[in-house]
Amino acid sequence: MRAKTSRANLSLKTKLGLPIVFLFCLFFFLLGLLGSNLIADQDLNGGARARERLLESTEEEEREYVLLPSGETGDDSITSIPFQVLSWNPRALYFPKFATAEQCESIISIAKPSLRPSSLALREGETEESTKGIRTSSGVFISASEDKTGILDVIEEKIARATMIPRTHGEAFNILRYNIGQRYNSHYDAFSEAEYGPQKSQRAASFLLYLSDVQEGGETMFPFENGLNMNGNYDFEECIGLKVKPRKGDGLLFYSLLPNGTIDRTSLHGSCPVIKGEKWVATKWIRDQDQEQEE
Repeated sequence: MRAKTSRANLSLKTKLGLPIVFLFCLFFFLLGLLGSNLIADQDLNGGARARERLLESTEEEEREYVLLPSGETGDDSITSIPFQVLSWNPRALYFPKFATAEQCESIISIAKPSLRPSSLALREGETEESTKGIRTSSGVFISASEDKTGILDVIEEKIARATMIPRTHGEAFNILRYNIGQRYNSHYDAFSEAEYGPQKSQRAASFLLYLSDVQEGGETMFPFENGLNMNGNYDFEECIGLKVKPRKGDGLLFYSLLPNGTIDRTSLHGSCPVIKGEKWVATKWIRDQDQEQEE
């Protein structure tokens, strides 16, 4: 009788042992999988946060740094100006919320009474009549020193920090208005000496501060972005390529010169026709030479 009982117990343990072992294996497998996912998430999120810290700084992070003593013209704090790289060919960067809505509206009110039809720098053999229709906006040049509100002074200083080019290299602001149908055909901001003659200095970069939203049209476009459409058949009135939609307060920086000082052929750009609404923009052309020394 005891022998039968022992055999029965052994059989029962054998039957129960297999499911228990299986359940233990399954438990540890799931535990390991969960742990590996947590470690991977920490690595990814930590990497993303580290990258953000490289690109932007906050007041909290600033307290973590031991800042170096600055020179006479430097800063004693860290500056953060968010930006997005739109293109490397041409080098074009987008600055969201570069100026406030109030600043934009103030600049428009300053410029509006003095607007005149925009003009062009003419090449040899060109006349105002022969170039009519290429640029149809209205505009006015205003320097920061002429603006009694001080807003253009603040914007100019911020542009200098964003570009790392001193303020003295900048021309006066060109405040422009584009009404429905108005445009600026594709062109270069830099001046080819073969076409325009010798230059005392060259426009190295351009900063566009959009002062208004545009309901439809009015994009800043780069038809040769990354070498596209450069086969000699491009119609300079065509609105194609990389397009930047104007939004009030946003900024666009692009470089007309390559690091070696030659004109970047992919920096050809234009303003698409305004289809609905009104476009206001403040343009700051930045030279490769100090403008105060040239004067």
